[in-house]
Amino acid sequence: MTDSKLDTDKIYEILRSRIIHLEYEPGLVLNEVDLAEEFNISRTPIRKVFQLLHSDKLLNIVPRFGAQVTPIDFKQMKYIFEVTRELDPFASRLAVERISEEKIKKLEEIMLRFENYDISKDYQNAINDDEQFHSIILSSCGNPWLQDILTSLHYHTERLWHYCEQYFDSIDLFSHTLGKVLEGIKEKDLDKVEKYAREHIDEFVFKIKKEML
Repeated sequence: MTDSKLDTDKIYEILRSRIIHLEYEPGLVLNEVDLAEEFNISRTPIRKVFQLLHSDKLLNIVPRFGAQVTPIDFKQMKYIFEVTRELDPFASRLAVERISEEKIKKLEEIMLRFENYDISKDYQNAINDDEQFHSIILSSCGNPWLQDILTSLHYHTERLWHYCEQYFDSIDLFSHTLGKVLEGIKEKDLDKVEKYAREHIDEFVFKIKKEML
């Protein structure tokens, strides 16, 4: 149990992170009584958090049963990637003219970390940096509607990255295409940025299909 009460938004962020990072495995049933006790609050705010996570399609609310972490459904992931392979490159293209020098430096720092990662030990860190890279791009695209749509979709793509750790043995899947995206941003080459933002997604999808389907 926490010593002080957290607001609903913070609890939502904590539970969402646990789902995305597989601390709550797909199919797990969450107990609102246990969570209310953990966060030192009543069950009503927990129900509200469950509804928010249900809206994100990260929880299924089953009457008289509880809240269950959604399974990773590869058919649904196919639909998600059909959207992200169009919208992520578009967001990256918009960011070229709008990103600040400060954020470009943050992207450079991420790429430096990729160069030093050992995939066998640093896979989870690489995923987190991959998502941070995308978050910087989204926050720089200048379109809050697009940012909200892609942020919601990325909850699912990031969870799949974590789920698929065993199938990746090279950091190149992160560093090569994202490095080219950064080059394109610095060169203000819209076509290059769009091309490699899409390739980043396509290479991941190809790897998953090869290993799992």
